[in-house]
Amino acid sequence: VNLRAVTSWVGIARLFAVVLSCIAFSLVASTGDFKNPYGTWCMFTWCFCFAVTLLVLVLELLELYPKLPLSWDDFTSAFSMLAALMVFTTSVVFPSTFISSPCSSSKCARQAVATTVSCLCFLAYALEVGLTRAKPGDISSFLSTVPGLLKVFEAYVACLIFSLLDTYGSEPGLLWCVAVYSICFIITLLIIIFTIGRCLTYMSCPLEKTLVGYNVLAVVMYITATVLWPLYSFRGRNRPNPCGSNCSWDKHLGVTFLTIFNLIAYLVDLVYSTRMVFI
Repeated sequence: VNLRAVTSWVGIARLFAVVLSCIAFSLVASTGDFKNPYGTWCMFTWCFCFAVTLLVLVLELLELYPKLPLSWDDFTSAFSMLAALMVFTTSVVFPSTFISSPCSSSKCARQAVATTVSCLCFLAYALEVGLTRAKPGDISSFLSTVPGLLKVFEAYVACLIFSLLDTYGSEPGLLWCVAVYSICFIITLLIIIFTIGRCLTYMSCPLEKTLVGYNVLAVVMYITATVLWPLYSFRGRNRPNPCGSNCSWDKHLGVTFLTIFNLIAYLVDLVYSTRMVFI
């Protein structure tokens, strides 16, 4: 038994994440009000993060993880980053969807407490990301470096973009943007999977320079999407009044901002990757 799995700072952060995520989904489950797609997503996030973090703790406590055919440090770094992003999104989506003012009923109070606990859970995962992030010069675990963590962020933002895509018709500009989101997402996801599965070492091409080249291509593609998506989405269209929760105009606006976020992420990724390889 490896007691450091639960007594180190990383282990303590994971224990807090397990307890807080369990409290969050228990409180929301007790209200019975989580049946719409947003509620289902929030419950899935808390349950998924609880289950995987508990599994990580058990495997490290019993020292079983070396028997797994994967890079454990890469896996835990990628998961903690993903969990932080998922819980952060849930901490914003849940109160904006389910909590209304004034909040006076016992159900609303439980939902407010669940939101607070979810925010604390996000801080626990963010602390784990900070504690496990590779120090300057340490490249033993790629997904714990800044470019590796950004890969997880880029893939997650692309998933959010896909969730907001509804109608993009036959406009060539919008079809190109969807192609940009899809191509970059698939390549980034493959990089993450191959890194965790220790498959990148079998590639014959110079891996680091290939990643820099991919980042350059992704930046150029996202620049075109950043220009074309709002140009084709809002040309000759004003925001309808009223614009409900399923309003296409608002979804297109959300895609616009997420595209900008991913462009910034790929730019930072390119800078860090270039420094790691050439400097």
